[in-house]
Amino acid sequence: MPSPTKTVTETSFPARVDRYFKISERRSTFATEVRGGIATFFAMSYIVVLNPLVLSGVDSSGGELGIQRVAAVTAFVAGILTILMGIWARHPFAMATGLGVNAFVAITVTTNPELTWADVMGLVVVAGIVMFLLVLTGFRTAVFRAVPAGLKTAIVVGIGMFIALIGLVNAGFVQRIPDAANTTVPVGLGFDGKLMGWPIVVFVVGLLLTMALVVRKVKGAILIGIVAAAALANIFEAVFNVGDQETNSWSLVVPSLPSWTLPDLSLIGQVHLFGAFDKLGVTAASLLAFVILLSIFFDAMGTMVGLASEAGVMDKDGNIPNVDKVLLVDAAGAIVGGGTSSSSAQIFVESGAGIGEGARTGLASVVTGLLLIVAMFLTPLIHLVPFEAVAPALVVVGFMMVSQVSKIDWSDWGIALPAFLTFILMPFTFSIANGIGAGFISYVFIRTAQGRAKEIHPLMWAVAAAFVLFFGIGLIENAIGM
Repeated sequence: MPSPTKTVTETSFPARVDRYFKISERRSTFATEVRGGIATFFAMSYIVVLNPLVLSGVDSSGGELGIQRVAAVTAFVAGILTILMGIWARHPFAMATGLGVNAFVAITVTTNPELTWADVMGLVVVAGIVMFLLVLTGFRTAVFRAVPAGLKTAIVVGIGMFIALIGLVNAGFVQRIPDAANTTVPVGLGFDGKLMGWPIVVFVVGLLLTMALVVRKVKGAILIGIVAAAALANIFEAVFNVGDQETNSWSLVVPSLPSWTLPDLSLIGQVHLFGAFDKLGVTAASLLAFVILLSIFFDAMGTMVGLASEAGVMDKDGNIPNVDKVLLVDAAGAIVGGGTSSSSAQIFVESGAGIGEGARTGLASVVTGLLLIVAMFLTPLIHLVPFEAVAPALVVVGFMMVSQVSKIDWSDWGIALPAFLTFILMPFTFSIANGIGAGFISYVFIRTAQGRAKEIHPLMWAVAAAFVLFFGIGLIENAIGM
């Protein structure tokens, strides 16, 4: 019979939390999960500022969503879904508005004179409902399991390169080169090939510090790097007023102290579910919904594979525990995101910052989600941490994920070439879905050319065909006069 002391210990609240989230089982600790949750919050919090700017256009009726309202629902949706992901699916995956989908939504609104924001958000909800049904029927999970192991590894590598590029671009270390004549390379170092300004100093110091802490295996290395770089950024802003400079200023977030504000959640429910179908017709509206569906379908799958692999929670067959629950929460993200006019929410690639810090369970997501809810009331809270302070963490996490490239069988060109296309096109096109699509299509084609078509899972044929439509959507739209 166990002693009374042992019984109390095993039934205590911390012990129950440990068992529920499998913290000890996944070789983590409460402190590590909290640090990871905080690191993920800092790495992704910029979306609360950026998403309202992306969705700031005027629709055909002259209506605007409003920056403050979009900021509030962005933080609210991200917080609720991230907590749900943590408590129900029990993975350290944060949820927030996907940048690819929100950009597509914004472009669709500003270039189509017939559609309003409510109409296009209705398409997002429709895509989310279809996604939800695909998960419930097992189709989405079946597609995930049909992907060859080599391509799953390539997805991890590609996301690592993508995360690193996001970090470098956010910090201003790498910038697009404007060139009307199209005679130069698309990106370059800093400003006119030179590194200038205090924000770059913040990034470089943060990167060097984070790398030093990581190689010395210091606990909390990534979070320490973020906090130290943020502190340096706030000092520079206080002393030099960097945010007032026309050049060499902060990329988006100017370091400043927060203030309390009440969130405006009036955008919730402001959606016309079938408005686009009424105005554009079933064919044209269905094509737009298809693009949204395919983007959120494979962006999420790719991100999930990359993060789960980095967290070490995938089994030897490449399967993820509770994968159906993860995918259901992700599908709900499109429905809820569209229904609140914040655009589709999905698994956020910046969750890698928390995983790099050591997060392995859903407890980290709960911490991140609670901080996002706080940010809804204290939206300027994220202004304490500019992009340049978070970017070093993304670069280091990107390195960790890219290191898995050695697992790809480079002697089998039927896997190696598709894998190569997968991981180079993610950063080059700034899209996870584009990289996955190129990899899937080329895999089916090369295996067929090798005379090994029997090795291709039937679902891979279906998905490759869907991606052919995805990449050819421009030709189809021109053909039907959209």
